[in-house]
Amino acid sequence: MTDARRQPQIVAIGGGGFASDQDNLLVERYVISTPNREWPKILFLATASGDALDYIARFYEAFETLPCSPSHLSLFSPSSPDIESLIYGQDIIFVGGGNAKSMLALWREWSLDSILREAWQRGIVVAGVNAGSSCWFAQGIANTAPGTPAAFAGLGFLPESNCPQFDSEPDRQVIYRRMIMDGSIPGGYATDEGVALHFMGSELYGIVSARPHAKARRIERAASGLAETVLAPVPLADYLTIG
Repeated sequence: MTDARRQPQIVAIGGGGFASDQDNLLVERYVISTPNREWPKILFLATASGDALDYIARFYEAFETLPCSPSHLSLFSPSSPDIESLIYGQDIIFVGGGNAKSMLALWREWSLDSILREAWQRGIVVAGVNAGSSCWFAQGIANTAPGTPAAFAGLGFLPESNCPQFDSEPDRQVIYRRMIMDGSIPGGYATDEGVALHFMGSELYGIVSARPHAKARRIERAASGLAETVLAPVPLADYLTIG
C-alpha cells in the first residue's frame, strides 16, 4: 500500500472486534497501521454506549497489547476542558458501538461533529465499529431502539449510506435494501462483521476482513431494481504482520 500519511482516512468496521473477541485483533492491528507511524496515539469514544465502563475497559485490554498509545474521552466526565486539543493531538480516533442516534445528538451538543470533521481533514484517521462505522456516512442503519433497525442522518463525511452487521442481523438486510429501493436513503455499503472499509478521502481504498467468508456489498438503486455487487475483502490473516 502507498504512504497514506496526512490524507483524510476512514476505517468503517461492520462489527465484531475487541468487544466480542479479544483473541482476534486483526482489524484493530490494521487500524493502528493506517497512520504509518510508530506507536500511534489512539483515542476511544464510547459515547454510543453511554461511556460504559466495561466497554472502555475492554478497549484498554485490547489496545494495550498492541504497539500504540491508547486513551479515551468521556463526554459525561471529560478529563480536560480543551477537547479540541485532545482530539487534534491524536493519530487515530476510534468510535465504539451503541446507539448511533443518541451519540450524534450528544456530539452535536458538544460541537464534536465539527471538531471530528476538522480532525479528519487534517489527516487524523477516524475509525469505528457499528455506530462508529455508519456515523461517518450521510445515512446509516442502526438499532436506534432495541431490535428495531432504522435509518439515521450521519455526519456526511462520505456521501453514501452504510449498514454494518449485515450478516448477523437479517432484519437490517431487508430494511437497508427497501430504503435504497424507495429512495429514502442513498445507495452505499453493507458490511458483515469483521469487515472493514478503508477510505482515502471519499474514495474506497481497500476492503479487509478479520473473518473468513465475511463480505461487503455495494448496493445501489437501478432502473431495473437494485444493483448489488459483492465485494470480496482481503483476508488480514494473509499478510498483516505489524506488532
